[in-house]
Amino acid sequence: MQIGELSDRTGASRRSIRYYEQQGLLEAARTSKGWREYGEQAVNRVLNVRALLAAGLTVEDIRVVVPCLDMKTEEFLACDDGPDEVLVVYEQRLAVVEARAAELRRHRTELVARIARLRAGASSPEDFARSLSSTDA
Repeated sequence: MQIGELSDRTGASRRSIRYYEQQGLLEAARTSKGWREYGEQAVNRVLNVRALLAAGLTVEDIRVVVPCLDMKTEEFLACDDGPDEVLVVYEQRLAVVEARAAELRRHRTELVARIARLRAGASSPEDFARSLSSTDA
């Protein structure tokens, strides 16, 4: 199949598909005219790559699970053919996501506090300035 059909079947843009190929996550044969030709397994591979990216993994993380990328999505989730470090990669990425989530919660708390102070009566420009700087570290 050509890139347009692969794009239609997976929901991935043509640009993304070319990027996956550049990153070594997808392979294409070339026709005599130089067009990309993908096998049927490319559908599963692209769907799995997209799912992993959506889960927060990076391209570098995904390279660890390349042996499993051609599997159907439901089989991929149980793949144990990858290197032993797959679980480690997932756990490390989860730690990054949790740290970011904690940082976002801190930002939210700070913004809620500032909004509350402003709504409580910062009527002058000086009150406004004091309110904005009162929690700065």
